Amino acid sequence: MLEFPFPFSVPIIPFLLPLLFIFHILYRYFAAPLYHVPAAHPLAHITSLWILYIRFRAIENQTLKAAHGRLGPVIRLGPKEVSVNCVKGGIREVYAGGMEKGDGGYSWYSFFSNYGGVPNMFSTAGNRPHSTRKRMLSNVYSKSVVTSSPALLAQASSILYERFLPSLSSTFSSPDPGVLNMYAFLCATTMDIVTGYIFGLASSSNLISNPKQLDWFLDLYNSRRSYNFWPQELPNLTEWVRRVGYRLVPKWVDEANGEIEKWTEGMCESAAAVLRLSEVKVEDTPVVYQQLSAALSREAKKAGNEKADLTYPIASEVLDHLAAGFDTSGITLTYVIHQLSKNPSIQDNLRTELLSLSPPLIPSSAPVIPDPKAVDALPLLHAVIWETLRLHPAIPGPQPRVTPPSGCRLGPEERSYYIPAGVRVSASAGILHSNEEVYEKAGEWRPQRWLEKVGEEKKKDMESRWFWSFGSGAGRMCVGSHLAVYQMKYIVAALYSNFETHIIDDTGIEQSDAYTAPPKSGKLMIRLEHVNTG
Repeated sequence: MLEFPFPFSVPIIPFLLPLLFIFHILYRYFAAPLYHVPAAHPLAHITSLWILYIRFRAIENQTLKAAHGRLGPVIRLGPKEVSVNCVKGGIREVYAGGMEKGDGGYSWYSFFSNYGGVPNMFSTAGNRPHSTRKRMLSNVYSKSVVTSSPALLAQASSILYERFLPSLSSTFSSPDPGVLNMYAFLCATTMDIVTGYIFGLASSSNLISNPKQLDWFLDLYNSRRSYNFWPQELPNLTEWVRRVGYRLVPKWVDEANGEIEKWTEGMCESAAAVLRLSEVKVEDTPVVYQQLSAALSREAKKAGNEKADLTYPIASEVLDHLAAGFDTSGITLTYVIHQLSKNPSIQDNLRTELLSLSPPLIPSSAPVIPDPKAVDALPLLHAVIWETLRLHPAIPGPQPRVTPPSGCRLGPEERSYYIPAGVRVSASAGILHSNEEVYEKAGEWRPQRWLEKVGEEKKKDMESRWFWSFGSGAGRMCVGSHLAVYQMKYIVAALYSNFETHIIDDTGIEQSDAYTAPPKSGKLMIRLEHVNTG
């Protein structure tokens, strides 16, 4: 007769459950396909709670940078998530290789949809629909079109001569002569130029000349940033909690989104009205809106749906363009001015270069501004912009993708890892730009690095392989990069052709640790001084 070591009266389940739990943890730890990928934290092998906690605390960028420094170019962040920090076996395979933004379900990028979930090019997960939308718009954002556009040239001339420079001069009649919050002012300027190109000057914003509206918009826009975590990382939980009567995101965030959407819709309606006129001034041409509305109409007609309401598809798309266009350029320009104000000798050399333009960008030249190609070709101006984009990328945070059904290998040849299907993988511009082997003294702002003569391979590393401010991969690179560079160069040219800048208060100038990274304080107080332009 069999004998049992324990009497039947002793329950077995309480002994088995802890053993089963331990077995489950050990199995996930040792048997998972990502086991051999170095983990940024021990918990990353078995749960995503660690990386979620890091994101909740808004310390992701600094945490990933430190982890890559310790562990190498490929690190594990969770049971199904890795981060890469290399070109070969990294961004080349993930981004140039065309990995999708989502796996068919919810995409991290769905957060960027507007009007209750209406997708736009940026929020679209699948490569095929994204490619279709990008073909509609890539022409009007190409460098050849941007630099030769009569409409954009007229819009830039009007904004710089009639709004930008007069507004800066008006600060000298204030109680603190020449003093202003340059971050807010630059946001106003970039918004006016971007919306001018999208909607035409008559239908666009005029935040430079309307400081109250600027304050209203920036308050709505920036106040939402600290509530992005829940709907972006845990959308299902956020929605479930809302349905049971509790909100992880305050109601006023939804109301702020609604106000911004309503404002954008108003500009769309105005642009549509302009297109119905028999004659339109060149500066009032809604270049992007016209292209997008015509392309979507053709697509609807081709699908046999000529009566489709395109109001929200158009509005969602252009809202993404104006938000990204003003925000990233405004952030970059803030750090351009901060760095130039700390480096007066570079500022002086830049001014000498700018005043060599014909005509120079000074009030007496109005309404003519220098040729876009001439501005673009200025070497020191280019170096100043590029070095700021490198050291202070406006979007330093991770750009997630999902590994394909076949899986892939990531990491340099001597230390690569097999990554199975459905794994979230990302790279970060802020970390890529810190590579000392590519950018010597990477923590310093050194525009001269872009002016030095280097070998062809080194030049490719610096300018394209590791420089990631606009992403990489022809399909998913920032569609508005040429417009961004165009407006930033003109704004810097207009400012430093006419003024010197000096820092009054740069408290909180450090970038936020976030996907999009403005100054923590939301301000940069600058004092202007007129310069003698002869």
